[in-house]
Amino acid sequence: MEEVVQQDPAGSRQGRQDRKIVATPLSDISGDDAQRKCVDSAEFNRVLGGGIVPGSLILVGGDPGIGKSTLMLTEGVSLASEAYRVLYVSGEESARQIKLRSNRLGIRSAHFYLLAEQDILSIIQVIEKLEPAMVVVDSIQTVYDPNFESSPGSISQVRESALRFSRIAKDRNIPIFLIGHVTKDGYIAGPKVLEHMVDVLLQFEGDRNHFYRILRSVKNRFGSTREIGVFEMKQEGLKEVSNPSSLFLEQRKENISGSTVVCTLEGTRPFLVEVQALVTPTSYGLPQRTATGIDSKRLSLLLAVLEKRVGLRLGTYDVFVNAAGGAKVDEPAADLGLLTSIASSFKDQLVDPNTIIVGEIGLGGEIRAVPQVEKRLDEAAKLGFSKAIIPRSNEPGLSTPSRLKVVGVEKTDVALEEVLN
Repeated sequence: MEEVVQQDPAGSRQGRQDRKIVATPLSDISGDDAQRKCVDSAEFNRVLGGGIVPGSLILVGGDPGIGKSTLMLTEGVSLASEAYRVLYVSGEESARQIKLRSNRLGIRSAHFYLLAEQDILSIIQVIEKLEPAMVVVDSIQTVYDPNFESSPGSISQVRESALRFSRIAKDRNIPIFLIGHVTKDGYIAGPKVLEHMVDVLLQFEGDRNHFYRILRSVKNRFGSTREIGVFEMKQEGLKEVSNPSSLFLEQRKENISGSTVVCTLEGTRPFLVEVQALVTPTSYGLPQRTATGIDSKRLSLLLAVLEKRVGLRLGTYDVFVNAAGGAKVDEPAADLGLLTSIASSFKDQLVDPNTIIVGEIGLGGEIRAVPQVEKRLDEAAKLGFSKAIIPRSNEPGLSTPSRLKVVGVEKTDVALEEVLN
């Protein structure tokens, strides 16, 4: 579809002539991390890489109703002060609606400003007049430039609006948060270039059937892209979870087969997650293979290893696996725990509830080393586990907690004999 853009080439050239463009030596540019602004939430700071970097453009995406607006409203109010004014621009709700939500959440501030506007030219005028220290735009898909005839949310409108906000952030050295819609496939709505334009891309994830939410760093020019923050949705809003492992394990039952605890890493942070499996004779011609929170292709690989290397015939059985609590486990270090859960359910034998299992499975049935195993063992010992099954190749030079018995294994069948006895 063609789009008519009204521009003033002469004015643009004049603007470029008026600007003084100079190159700065790298050694003259300050790179002090102390300039970061930390919010009250340690989880949010962790995902951002230590706080908000001035002049950064940050995109926060997530499913409808997952809590994006609540998160940014809460964090924005926590930052607002006389010396740090925060502007919240809403293109979806009126100022009164946001005020009602803030009352419900019990948050208020005299230095947190609301603007219900979609016209980006009007938004820029308010920013220039108010001179806020931080801006939140909810959402980028509702903002439009009147110079374009296309409707809000179109590719050209989203791209141009994001570009303008990027210029404001860099020129005024203020952080700008853009809240973005996602498609039914979970991707940020709009052009892919939007993700390239921003400095930080955060994905807000969670299962509506569970109360916890995960803020994941997908792109971060100022920190790690493997960090996550965990929050719990409560009546009074989002509350950070300082010990996610206990949250994922709090409803665990210790007297059922097919249940194993694995330790997975998200960035520098270890998580203990219960992996469940249910193996039952199939009632259909083709056995079902269903995975929730776990890669279905990885499940197929592990089932093939069980058949070929261990001798468990699962061809006439349905296999269901689940990462309890709605967690997502995508690290190969969880392979051995997942395989053990399947074998436990198939044989109807219990796994010691005080044992954690860590290890990557190769196609030959060998158990491969995993990174940062000491950090995983420390987390297990902290939560009261007494035994750990790890790859034998991780044992040399390993420093283990005194109250944790560590058993190294090389082959899948040996590991199953150690656990299922």
